[in-house]
Amino acid sequence: MTREESGPMLSPGYWLYRAALTWRSRMEASLSPLGLTYTQFMLLAATGWLEHIGGPPTQQRVADEAGVDRQMTSRVIRTLQERGLVARDAHETHGRALRLSLTEAGRTLTGQAVEIVRGLDEQVFGADPATLRAELRAIAELPPPPE
Repeated sequence: MTREESGPMLSPGYWLYRAALTWRSRMEASLSPLGLTYTQFMLLAATGWLEHIGGPPTQQRVADEAGVDRQMTSRVIRTLQERGLVARDAHETHGRALRLSLTEAGRTLTGQAVEIVRGLDEQVFGADPATLRAELRAIAELPPPPE
């Protein structure tokens, strides 16, 4: 038995983890010329998408969609706001909630970043990733373990 055929190399979870690290590293390198981190991109993309399908989302909804914790979201959104990419406005009815929207500059940059990410996805996952996407989604949507 070779090293490739033993130990953790037999675990699909090991390879999923390693694949995610590789993909994230390539994502960071691809977004870097735009001055974006992976987390910034995820929050911009989530804001833009949610805004497109239902109007300005709350900051918490964006955090949930992007899979980013509340404190990190707040810090990163503040940075994106300072860069003129995101607007944060008070929610009409919930005093502590904030609604987010992309500025014109944010929309332009997000569009550029999405094109880069689409190209990276095709390079890494192939031109027709439907089967892989379905398998990964099924894993991602497993219920949390019991407490």
